[in-house]
Amino acid sequence: MKKTAVIYWSGTGNTKQMAEAVLEGMKSAGAEAALLEAAQVDASTFSGVDAVAFGCPAMGSEVLEEMEFEPMFSACKSHLNGKKVALFGSYGWGDGEWMRSWEKDCDDAGINLVCESIICQEAPDGDTLEACRAMGKLLAE
Repeated sequence: MKKTAVIYWSGTGNTKQMAEAVLEGMKSAGAEAALLEAAQVDASTFSGVDAVAFGCPAMGSEVLEEMEFEPMFSACKSHLNGKKVALFGSYGWGDGEWMRSWEKDCDDAGINLVCESIICQEAPDGDTLEACRAMGKLLAE
């Protein structure tokens, strides 16, 4: 059984809804799956984890949330080698620049992003939540 995790930060609840859908997908595919908020995570979280999905909304001028999520992600990047990783999040305005910057950061760090990142404006709709479930299933394979 694959051991997976969904790690997220959410201010309005939109990214949390997406995280819960990713978790559903992981569990439906038979994985052992944990849902964790960014503040609950440190490097030891990744011991024995095969795959992880990270979720964070766009904040400020299209950046990752800077108080909890970004510092956690930066501290954990070196522990993601050899793991399947996917990204998701919501935004209120702009064009998704925060996600493109996050993907580039992952690429520069040698992190294996296994699927297209999922973004949505404001609250996720049914199609977005279904895409999140599919992401979870893919990570659990």
